[in-house]
Amino acid sequence: VTGRPKHIYSIWRKMRRKGVDFDQIYDVRAVRVLVLELADCYASLGIVHTLWRPIPGEFDDYIAAPKDNLYRSLHTAVIGPGGKNLEVQIRTFEMHQEAELGVAAHWRYKEGAKSDPSFDRKINWLRSLMEWKEDVSDAGEFIDQVKAEVFQDRVHVLTPDGDVVDLPFGSTPIDFAYHIHTEVGHRCRGAKVNGRIVPLNYQLKNGDQVEILTAKRGGPSRDWINPHLNYIKTSRARSKVRYWFKYQNFEKNLSDGRFILEREIRRLGIPGISFEKLAHAFKYDRVDDFLAAIGRNDISTPQMVNVINSVIVADEPHAAEEWRNLISLPAPSQKMSTGIHVQGVGNLLTNLAQCCRPVPGDTEILGYITRGRGVTIHRGDCPNVLRLREKAPERLIKVDWGTEEGTTYPVDIQVEAFDRPGLLHDITSVVANEKINLATVNVVTKKQESKANIFATLDIANIDQLSRVLAIIEQLPNVIEVRRRT
Repeated sequence: VTGRPKHIYSIWRKMRRKGVDFDQIYDVRAVRVLVLELADCYASLGIVHTLWRPIPGEFDDYIAAPKDNLYRSLHTAVIGPGGKNLEVQIRTFEMHQEAELGVAAHWRYKEGAKSDPSFDRKINWLRSLMEWKEDVSDAGEFIDQVKAEVFQDRVHVLTPDGDVVDLPFGSTPIDFAYHIHTEVGHRCRGAKVNGRIVPLNYQLKNGDQVEILTAKRGGPSRDWINPHLNYIKTSRARSKVRYWFKYQNFEKNLSDGRFILEREIRRLGIPGISFEKLAHAFKYDRVDDFLAAIGRNDISTPQMVNVINSVIVADEPHAAEEWRNLISLPAPSQKMSTGIHVQGVGNLLTNLAQCCRPVPGDTEILGYITRGRGVTIHRGDCPNVLRLREKAPERLIKVDWGTEEGTTYPVDIQVEAFDRPGLLHDITSVVANEKINLATVNVVTKKQESKANIFATLDIANIDQLSRVLAIIEQLPNVIEVRRRT
């Protein structure tokens, strides 16, 4: 037998729902009686009605007629001790398991399964979804987040006071901070694990004691929700960060969005992209609305890269429209061994130009028919192609990327950084972790400025992979800028 007083907010909601006064709320005080057998429910009901006078119209038999959600119990209201109204709920232990934890718990109870703390934690997690689902504006995104997180392995870490915090496997100090409180997450600037400073994308382990270092004011970093950087594991923390940016000042979001987009275009070495075309590709009529959406993180970096992949350069006078009209050959494309389609020509050797080194995802590529070396593939904005267009336009042909799996392309990058011990090691480790082949590397130092420029050639599969590795390298200590060399 257990009892509880009804919460004042619950009383108020029930009064509004039923349109009644406080005097007509009979479950302000309630007692729950659990029994072994079904027959004991009705026997207990008889005892209750014998001891106290039942209130007319306040008896419900949900055992004979269960609710739609299969809830079963006897509910009655009586004038109890001291003349105060009292609600009594009577049900079996089996019915109680089903009422508290749902049908799955009912099956476990019926099969005699032992209590499983891991299962119970997952049930409690499902209940907590209601606390943060309001932060997610898109229903599809909410469902994806639930599916990604609902039944994964967990880690248990400690607060400085010794309290246990249950998090999904792979969680970081930022996930921990948002689990403690939204404001702790927003103002998080560092973390100590077991007394030592760790990066904010450190993966927490069982038994770690975590202390969050906060600022007095400020907000989250946009880098936290970049999936390439692994700062956040949990959907709850990611939603909190996105929610924060979504409701910032429009002008600030506009400015931030422009900076993010221009940085990504500069980093990938793809000049001449039309912001209008990108905005229309994302179904925005106004460029400012599109840029503000980037600024508040409604559009992620991988989404931007995917659309940049498909948008053709249209702003420069020498750009794509003229290139598309250079040669118009109706014959079908032939698939080359390099993974490139050469329109109207078959059985030709193709090779990638060393001057511009195109890679899948570049907005425009053209083929130049050489003498004796087949077709050389250039980027559309390559200076050599612009000169060839004037001298020998008849030798330029349309080409596009094929779909062969496993093909990689050399891409030149430049890393500018303040020099430090281990800088080159850290960069090559990032490349290796991304399973990218490092073809060449050269370091040029400026000792007077304590700066280093690292020039490297990476074998890249596509522009999304390039974007990811450049973003990770840019997060390394002392790195100023990373960009593709053009």
